[in-house]
Amino acid sequence: MKTINVPRVNQLDEKAQSILNNVKSQLGMIPNLYATIAYSSDTLENYLNFSSKAGKESFSAKEMEAIKLAVSEVNGCEYCLAAHTAIAKMNGFTEEETIQLREGSIADSKLKALSRLAADVATNRGRASESNLEDFYAAGYDEKALIDFLAVVMEISFTNYTHNLTKVPVDFPKAKELSKSAA
Repeated sequence: MKTINVPRVNQLDEKAQSILNNVKSQLGMIPNLYATIAYSSDTLENYLNFSSKAGKESFSAKEMEAIKLAVSEVNGCEYCLAAHTAIAKMNGFTEEETIQLREGSIADSKLKALSRLAADVATNRGRASESNLEDFYAAGYDEKALIDFLAVVMEISFTNYTHNLTKVPVDFPKAKELSKSAA
């Protein structure tokens, strides 16, 4: 099978170089996954524009991480689990809470509704059980939030799929594995 290497910035077109230099100025690093997406500068640009807005009007940073961790768990993306565990911790979650979000077992009812619906939608290719949808609405979310929720699911699914296909090295601390009984 062909190996996908993480490109160096100077190996990419000028547009990609400019975008990645901006990413580095914002994050202090260029994540390997972003560098890999930069093989297509248009895709990187579109992805970053979409991801910078997806869900932001309906969800807090913690709620966004609940969705992203649940979807990344279902999709088995070690890169996004590592990155979003780190981001979730920067947003106030403990290590144990990040695991609970991935399991759908967190005590907070709003976060549980989000993580369970996210896992359900990812598992069932856009479909969800009535009970998970009811829990979402019972947690105070509305139709706008549902559409924003789908945008977040799609945004994280793109990076999950990108890593699952490319297997580029993970440049974040590895996320803890779920116990066999919880997964």
